[in-house]
Amino acid sequence: MTSAPPPIVLEARRGRLSLQLGATSMGEDLAVTLSGGDRPHIGAVALSQARPSLKGDGARSATTSVLAILGHKEDELARSLAARLAAALGGSVCVACGIHLDGILPEELVLVPDLVDELTVTLIRRLTAT
Repeated sequence: MTSAPPPIVLEARRGRLSLQLGATSMGEDLAVTLSGGDRPHIGAVALSQARPSLKGDGARSATTSVLAILGHKEDELARSLAARLAAALGGSVCVACGIHLDGILPEELVLVPDLVDELTVTLIRRLTAT
């Protein structure tokens, strides 16, 4: 029996906003958590499966389904992260996402996608390094 690689834990921070991304390999698939702020939680879950791009150019894309908890707004973060990882890695990816920063300011809110992008790029590089 082959042992799985250890989980990967990454963090990105800007000011008082800190996000953590955890990734655990499950064979060809990946289980991911994206959390942060003052009260990490599960606000949305996305499941994405890699597939050939509909453009027919040989590229890979992904089909994604999302479940969100009533009143939570993490669904688009979970969807885009799961789809991007599945397309890049070629397997299925499950993302559980929940970020809550008390009294978040508009300028902090716009930082969230940038931090997620930073974490995503770092994770893809780590997982595809030879």
